[in-house]
Amino acid sequence: MTAPVAAPERAAGPVGIPHAVVERPGLLTTVQDWPGRTGYWHVGVPPSGPMDDLSFRLGNRALGNPEGAAGLECTMAGPALRFAEPTWVCVTGAPVEVTVAGHRIPLWRPVLVPAGEVLDIGTVRGPGMRCYVVVSGGLALPEYLGSAATFTLGRFGGVSGRALTTGDVLPLGPSPEAPAGAVPGGEQPVLTRTWELAVTEGPHGAPEFFTRSDIDTLLSTAYEVHFNSDRTGVRLIGPKPRWARTDGGEAGLHPSNIHDTAYSVGALDFTGDTPILLGPDGPSLGGFVCPVTVTAADLWKLGQLCPGDTVRFVPVRADRTASPHTLGPGRRAAWPIVLSTGGDGDDGVLRRAETVDGTPVTYRRAGDDGILVEYGTMTLDLELRALVHALHERLRLGAERGITELTPGVRSLQIRLDPAILNTAAALDMLTEIESELPAAHDLVVPSRTVELPLSWDDPASREAITRYMHGVRADAPWCPWNIEFIRRMNGLDTVRDVFDTVFAAEYLVLGLGDVYLGAPLATPTDPRHRLITTKYNPARTWTPENAVGIGGAYLCIYGMEGPGGYQFVGRTTQVWSRRADVENPWLLRFFDRIQWYPVGADELLDLRADFAAGRGELRARDGQFRLADHRSFLTENTASIEEFRTRQAAAFTAERESWRRSGELTE
Repeated sequence: MTAPVAAPERAAGPVGIPHAVVERPGLLTTVQDWPGRTGYWHVGVPPSGPMDDLSFRLGNRALGNPEGAAGLECTMAGPALRFAEPTWVCVTGAPVEVTVAGHRIPLWRPVLVPAGEVLDIGTVRGPGMRCYVVVSGGLALPEYLGSAATFTLGRFGGVSGRALTTGDVLPLGPSPEAPAGAVPGGEQPVLTRTWELAVTEGPHGAPEFFTRSDIDTLLSTAYEVHFNSDRTGVRLIGPKPRWARTDGGEAGLHPSNIHDTAYSVGALDFTGDTPILLGPDGPSLGGFVCPVTVTAADLWKLGQLCPGDTVRFVPVRADRTASPHTLGPGRRAAWPIVLSTGGDGDDGVLRRAETVDGTPVTYRRAGDDGILVEYGTMTLDLELRALVHALHERLRLGAERGITELTPGVRSLQIRLDPAILNTAAALDMLTEIESELPAAHDLVVPSRTVELPLSWDDPASREAITRYMHGVRADAPWCPWNIEFIRRMNGLDTVRDVFDTVFAAEYLVLGLGDVYLGAPLATPTDPRHRLITTKYNPARTWTPENAVGIGGAYLCIYGMEGPGGYQFVGRTTQVWSRRADVENPWLLRFFDRIQWYPVGADELLDLRADFAAGRGELRARDGQFRLADHRSFLTENTASIEEFRTRQAAAFTAERESWRRSGELTE
């Protein structure tokens, strides 16, 4: 006689507290809220939140919830959830079969799930990529940095910073008295496989970075969505630009390279010749040009782009875009096309001016809700960073209404706006007035710690990343199979030992945080003779080990977490982001810190990393100051040797570029 098969045990939720138990997690289901984790862009924390915010917020409104109440985002295939008590739910977004107790239910309207029954979300049929499950009262999960939104790469938010798994228990918040009603058909977004995206010009367009022909091609091409797309960004397949420049100078060998600047969610980021639409989990800072930016009201479409879909970019006037705060017909989401008579026609340049000492200032458009203020020319000059610091501090301390984020780059400051409070025109006038009141750059004196960090040179983890790149992306890249040899060749050094000596002799000044992600420092040597110049991977890597150390352009970066990347590896170090629950500000480094390296072996580094993860590690730091006047004196005293180094470096740079040209690596 066959023994009876025991039924699988169900996870027990908290007694007496409304909750749902995950019986099947779906392909990739995460907790999100809206607008997500705002206010931390300057240290490399993305907002996360629902990729299609429109469908998510409409579902919450239908239930009578606050628009931003936490719910579930389901990618391609949804979960099965068993509810402990009668619960109103609403499923929105891409078409998908949904059942309660085995009976099909409609999307876009509240439905009551009886106690003990299962809400089952099937596979997304398309068009579209993501559906949303919101519940009356929202999901009552702990917040991290002000939000319950899940950032899986950072391993925080939602349920332990990850996608749902079988057995997870989701507590529910206090329920409103009754649902508000179904989402009207005229307010539901139209999904398709041939998308049009409304875009504004800038920040970096023609003729400075792209040719006019490049922009014409960009606006007339139906790009295809690449299968290797996710919440960090949507990769597109399309024609390569011809480019207006031969290279990026000190920022890198490829003409897409610029000195690192803050990105906008929705920017079309050319990482080399590969266009990527940056998503809500994308990087805050980077060194690639972005010719156009999706309007805030059209960002929801990024969440529904599927591999194989086509995308066309339609330029619009920035002052005529729909408001992202709107959920009704004013959002224009029910239109399958973008109606426009053309863009602003200004290449994304809003205004040009000068500082009190004659330094050029360029005000660029960073989407329809942002301004990028750039100082000087496209060079690495710490005086320009001083000007950025002065403006940043003035705006930060002034707490101007309508400014939502301030993110400094190497020679720029990105200012995000709430246009309902402070529109672009008013912000420009305010910035021009403030600029006339700022102190001269040479007066800069800032707190500046000396921070000593361990560096495992040519670490096995970075070697593994190169191997993965060669197997999965391209094996014929000039920087493969050994990034350090490529750095030697690019800088005209005799041996790879010279690369080692230069890196360990340098003092790296932190100019930005969050490149790439989670407090990762963007730093450059204070002594120009230690500034090794490289170019970035093209296309970028799909995987980089946490806390790998790399050089791109004239900058060094510590990767704050696993993820994509493009800097040339020199090794790996300890964590720069604390995951201890008792730490208020988890980023360990500050603007204008000075990093010095000391060598450790790979095994010793693993021990140090384990100590840090266990809360036993301590940051080796000494207080001090950075005085720009002293730095200028140092440059004057060492002019001859600095120029000698730069001349040798420039010759090697030119030789490498010519080699790339002959091999077809660079577009003619």
